[in-house]
Amino acid sequence: MKKFLILATIVAMVFVFACNPSKKTAGTTAPPTEVAKSTYEANVQTAIMANCVPCHIPAKGGNKKPYDNFANVKTDIDEMIRRVELTPGEKGFMPFKRAKLSDSTIAVFKQWKADGMLEK
Repeated sequence: MKKFLILATIVAMVFVFACNPSKKTAGTTAPPTEVAKSTYEANVQTAIMANCVPCHIPAKGGNKKPYDNFANVKTDIDEMIRRVELTPGEKGFMPFKRAKLSDSTIAVFKQWKADGMLEK
């Protein structure tokens, strides 16, 4: 009986130590994937052209500060985000006299800012 208990204890210990989740098998972890950062040209410019016309696009008859270029958008991104997040009817709400931008469109501006406001 003693031999059986000793053998059972050894087998249990081997099983417990062999199945330890803290041990890592070499080569089983995937390398981290890099997520592409948003850029003005790939993401933000499209959102502006779709939502800020005609007021902020001079070629389309705009008479406000032009947002058809990287430099102006980069300079004003904080104010742009603040204004598009306002509720329609609040002073300063944008886009003026239009429906509130969707959460996904607003997220484009926020993500671009978070990613470092890259041009290309």
